[in-house]
Amino acid sequence: MQPDKHYTQSAVALAYEAGDLAPRVVAKGKGLLAERIIAIAKEHDVYVHESQALLGLLMQVELDAHIPPQLYQAIAEILAWLYQLEQGEVREAPLV
Repeated sequence: MQPDKHYTQSAVALAYEAGDLAPRVVAKGKGLLAERIIAIAKEHDVYVHESQALLGLLMQVELDAHIPPQLYQAIAEILAWLYQLEQGEVREAPLV
């Protein structure tokens, strides 16, 4: 099966530092840039979550801007799951 020629991969990278109001978008892009963002994340053992719905919303956030309050719950669920995973509490990734 050949990949869809009309599909363009997209990616958004978030960062959160103690004291920040919310996570912020530190990188985003499509095509080769998206592939590079994902490759760098994997090189550094950073979890790559796949959700087209969440990706579509995050792509609308300006670079270096905090995520909007409407996305807090979704991102919090992913971060909580990652924390549990690091603590050895393995369960399925959230469906966000």
